[in-house]
Order: sequence, then C-alpha cells, then structure tokens
Amino acid sequence: MKTWSVLEAKMRFSELLNTCLSDGPQLVTRRGAEAAVLVPAQVWQQMQMQVRPSLKQWLLAPEARTDELVPKRGRGRRRQVESIA
Repeated sequence: MKTWSVLEAKMRFSELLNTCLSDGPQLVTRRGAEAAVLVPAQVWQQMQMQVRPSLKQWLLAPEARTDELVPKRGRGRRRQVESIA
C-alpha cells in the first residue's frame, strides 16, 4: 500500500484514484500521521456486508434484538389531556 500526503493526494487525485483501482487501498497521511485510506468501492461494499449480519443471522440470533426494532421515545413535552367529568 502506497502512502500519500494530503497535499500530494490533492494535487494528484486522479493518479491516486487510478492507483487505488489498479493496486488496491492507498493510505493518506496528514502531518505524518495516518488519516484515511482510499479503497475501491467493491472492496468497501464487501467490508460493509461482512460487518452487517444477514437477515438469517439476525433472525436466528440467540439474544433478543428489540433495541433495533423499537424507536426510542423523544423527550418532548406531552400535551395535557383534560378529564371528562
């Protein structure tokens, strides 16, 4: 994986993109520290699919997943309901 400084990546973005597509991920540094990695879109999509469970895995999981199904209640003010009496 080749390393590019931010300045170099800005000035030669087309070359950075072409190198990424032909040779794989490219590392971009800012002031000598690793800042970002440019990866081909196909590689990124594969990585995202590995992180996200499939529907089958989600349904067969031993633990309940209700936190993801029920939205959290807002902390907004509730309106006053007048009693009918």
